[in-house]
Amino acid sequence: MPKRFELLSELAPRTDVIALLVNPGNPYSETMIRDVQEAARATRVEIPVLKARSADEIEGAFGSLVQLQAGALLVGTDPFFLSRREQLVVLASRHAIPAIYEWREFAAAGGLMSYGSSLPSSFRQVGVYAGRILKGAKPADLPVLQPTKFELVINLKTAKTLGLNVPQSLLVRADEVIE
Repeated sequence: MPKRFELLSELAPRTDVIALLVNPGNPYSETMIRDVQEAARATRVEIPVLKARSADEIEGAFGSLVQLQAGALLVGTDPFFLSRREQLVVLASRHAIPAIYEWREFAAAGGLMSYGSSLPSSFRQVGVYAGRILKGAKPADLPVLQPTKFELVINLKTAKTLGLNVPQSLLVRADEVIE
């Protein structure tokens, strides 16, 4: 989350308010909030927290962006948000708000930018573990793995629609640029 905050701040450097959208039903939402607020402390960027655990609450959260004068949106990591990616991307476009998400699937669906672990890579690892268990390995004996592959994906079509110039420093770091 702090890295996503940093990337979004680099893309929208004149933004004083970056809203953070989290699912309050996610047990890690408080950790996400704390990590982003800590990352923002040195930058003087205000981080209002929006909470949504349903499609209607997502609509309401986007409705409050204007009132908050948010210049960008950081979407928290949550499987529910992944399942609602079309809605999130459409609302970000409708509200003309630059947003960053965790998975490339958001950028592929028209979102501005994503940075996070590779879902296909994670799914492959799940398959490897399932195979090992089916061959007799005890799950308790298998090591806990952390993601090792992270992807930065930038959607230039969306950036153009939002009137944003993506800095070259971001483009050279991107694993994928959607044009």
